[in-house]
Amino acid sequence: MIVGAGAAGLVSALRAADIRRRAGASFPITVYEAFREAGRKILISGGGRCNILPMRAAPEVFVSESKPYIVRRFLEQFRLPAQRSFFEELLGGVLREERESAKLFPPTNRAKDVRDRLLERVAESGVEVRTVARIRDLARAADGSFRLRLDRSDVAARAVVVATGGFSVLPAGVDGAGLHWAAAFGHRVHPPYPALVPLVSASAPHAHLSGLSLTARLQARTVGAEAQSTGGFLFTHRGYSGPSVLNISHVLEKARLSGSAFRVTARFLSQGEGAVDWNTLLNPGPGQVSRLLERHFPDRLVSLLMQTASVEDVSLSQLTREKRRNLLLALEEFSLPVQATEGYRTAEVTGGGVSLEEIEPATGESRLSPGLFFAGEILDAFGPIGGFNFQWAWATGFSAGLGSAEYCLVPEMKLPPG
Repeated sequence: MIVGAGAAGLVSALRAADIRRRAGASFPITVYEAFREAGRKILISGGGRCNILPMRAAPEVFVSESKPYIVRRFLEQFRLPAQRSFFEELLGGVLREERESAKLFPPTNRAKDVRDRLLERVAESGVEVRTVARIRDLARAADGSFRLRLDRSDVAARAVVVATGGFSVLPAGVDGAGLHWAAAFGHRVHPPYPALVPLVSASAPHAHLSGLSLTARLQARTVGAEAQSTGGFLFTHRGYSGPSVLNISHVLEKARLSGSAFRVTARFLSQGEGAVDWNTLLNPGPGQVSRLLERHFPDRLVSLLMQTASVEDVSLSQLTREKRRNLLLALEEFSLPVQATEGYRTAEVTGGGVSLEEIEPATGESRLSPGLFFAGEILDAFGPIGGFNFQWAWATGFSAGLGSAEYCLVPEMKLPPG
């Protein structure tokens, strides 16, 4: 039984079916999905285009309470080149490369084609997918099998893959059941929190800049943690968004969980070519301050920077040492008055989850409860914007499908003591 028909659950089903076929076995494989439609997050990913994968592997960019080498071991079970080949065969064409952002998209540029082809292949493999089938409880029976309680019946399974995901983006009714089951089976569960999520400012002092988009280098700091990200930055009517913002948002949520203070600063990058040495450009000389800044930034941002630094539109030769220092600070460490994030409603992933130390990377199997497997967002790791979280889902789903199918092939060797 596979609980959850998302990215990880569907790949897990395909891998398990492949192992079953190769072994000439006949045990049933069933996927249970609580909602009416399978693969909902696949459909909405990448603005409806589905950023299937990153172009380059970068295990070091993942966020987890576990050590980086452990995260790497999970990803190595289904490496990026193999994932790319899998999807090119599945979708019948070469994945589209978006070189500027280092992202890969389906040949048709349609997320629906990815979800539909996965479901078609699952059906072709003889796997049953049951939607509107919420699992209310998961427990171990006396004979070592598992009992899954639905609304109107119970089902038994020798192996269970928990791929229930997190709390992000999905509709009302997501209850975090998979995390509760993991804890009930003795697993350490790191507190979940919204990640890859826009930031909110209480008084929204920059709401008048809503819609203004540019490139920025952001840094978020709190006690014992910090993150940096460079990429698209967007002023919104409530605060700030864009890849650079989403990629550092987890630091704020971790600070919120621990009750620690945090600080977020931005360096807005020039619209021109190459890096800008503001310390040199602001030296005394001819020309107005505003004209210099307007060569690099949109007019509305120039006004904000000068206002923040309390600098009048004077010539560079009239800029006092104090005003020059203030302007340099605004240009290089612009403080964003952030209060919180937008929460799970707009978060792309859920941080936290089942501790990786208690899961076998090669099979996804619990080291505490034989026959119980975990895959996808429920595990304590996530990556930045750019296809990394699908990479994690495909990799861990692949491993859990392998491990759970092999477990069913040799049950007499796997029963827990007693």
